[in-house]
Amino acid sequence: MSIKKAVVLLSGGLDSATVLAMARAEGYECHALSVAYGQRHSAELQAAACVAQRLGAASHKHIHVNLDAIGGSALTDRSIAVPEVETTGIPVTYVPARNTLFLSLALGQAEVVGAQALFIGVNAVDYSGYPDCRPAFIEAFQHLASVATKAGVEGAGFKIHTPLIALTKGEIIRRGTALGVDFAETVSCYQADADGRACGRCDSCRIRREGFVAAGLTDQTRYV
Repeated sequence: MSIKKAVVLLSGGLDSATVLAMARAEGYECHALSVAYGQRHSAELQAAACVAQRLGAASHKHIHVNLDAIGGSALTDRSIAVPEVETTGIPVTYVPARNTLFLSLALGQAEVVGAQALFIGVNAVDYSGYPDCRPAFIEAFQHLASVATKAGVEGAGFKIHTPLIALTKGEIIRRGTALGVDFAETVSCYQADADGRACGRCDSCRIRREGFVAAGLTDQTRYV
């Protein structure tokens, strides 16, 4: 019997940890992929290593890409402050082309390890309004994967799985909890300290905190 393989993008945050647990529950041999892209802190990458080990990833690869050389985002340019109040429109924490790059890297790894499934934890319900978290972006990249790869041209193809895209944060937390995710190990904060403790003020912290309230579960986040 052939083994189902998947590449799972793993940031170390709440959403991607839940996605890894969901992919494992569906019987996939999961190859986790984390990207150091010049973000403000490395705490989420340390968290990703813990999550990958706890949830039984078959492998865990780190790739380094310097998106801080491009800048344009509060997450990669320290001269741009991370907003600590709700804003309108697409916030300055949007990282230009981030998910396009991440999925491209995952697609490359999928070809190498023989995986036909790619998992990414994008969400279009409780999120900050990033354009590369919407169904339209995933559909466009799905088409790209079919025409831009050897496997796609030869008919093997790839499927991009977005199991969280239509879930609320509370629903995501309940799913993850049921699958054994230890959310205390995850880091979602945009400006976490070196120990992975959250600021409690940024947009990501707000959405995460409200998610635990909606889920009716204790917030396991470690705050400064």
